[in-house]
Amino acid sequence: MSVRQFTKHYETPRQVASAARHHAWLAEHARALRLPALTVVGPTSLTYEWIEGRPARTDDLLTLAGLLGDAHGAAWATALRPTSLNTPHRFRDGIAFDDYIGPRQTALRRRLEQGYLPDRVALQAMLTLLEKTAEGPTAFYKDSNPRNFVITEAGDVYTVDTDDLTLAPMAYDLAKLIATLVLTYGPLPAPAIDSALRAYNEAAEPHDPRLGTTDRERLDDFLALHAVLTAPYAGRNGYRYRWSPQYRPRGSA
Repeated sequence: MSVRQFTKHYETPRQVASAARHHAWLAEHARALRLPALTVVGPTSLTYEWIEGRPARTDDLLTLAGLLGDAHGAAWATALRPTSLNTPHRFRDGIAFDDYIGPRQTALRRRLEQGYLPDRVALQAMLTLLEKTAEGPTAFYKDSNPRNFVITEAGDVYTVDTDDLTLAPMAYDLAKLIATLVLTYGPLPAPAIDSALRAYNEAAEPHDPRLGTTDRERLDDFLALHAVLTAPYAGRNGYRYRWSPQYRPRGSA
């Protein structure tokens, strides 16, 4: 019986090499995340095993929060402990992660140009919030959204689309998952978010007690950042909903 495969194409060999390295890095340092096997590395493409399943839904949030907490904790313990959120990091094998601050400063300034922030006062507020969140142990960010998790009929969870990894604070990627679940399926009740954060912390804490301390205020800061950063995607790519008031950046209308 033939095994179904999926081939993803890239513009340059450099992008192929980076995506393949990031896949290998996650397989080594974030073993809680089950990845499709990378079967063929071509000059401008990567071929993976095809995983049959559905995208994540809101009722998967608790499970995914635990997976992310475990993965982030393991990655910090095995590879990310020496890194700084403010500095790009290159590992000995050549794998490079962009820093947390720089790319998001650029993206926030672009949101002002695109009209998703009303003025420079609002931009400065978001840049200040970004700086405020750049503290604590370092995790990785892989853009956790519902389409980047595949749930099989047996209930196994696969993580896909792992091309681009950056450094980020603990629970920042959990906030991205929560934000995009809201954009996809509509508002989540506050207790569901609290439970997800608790599951994340409980999964991260065994790797080091410092990793399980994200509180709701900090998670809300991340959600405020994601509200602006994801604004251009509302109404596109399955994001059918907009932010309800409790998810809007502080000070916005």
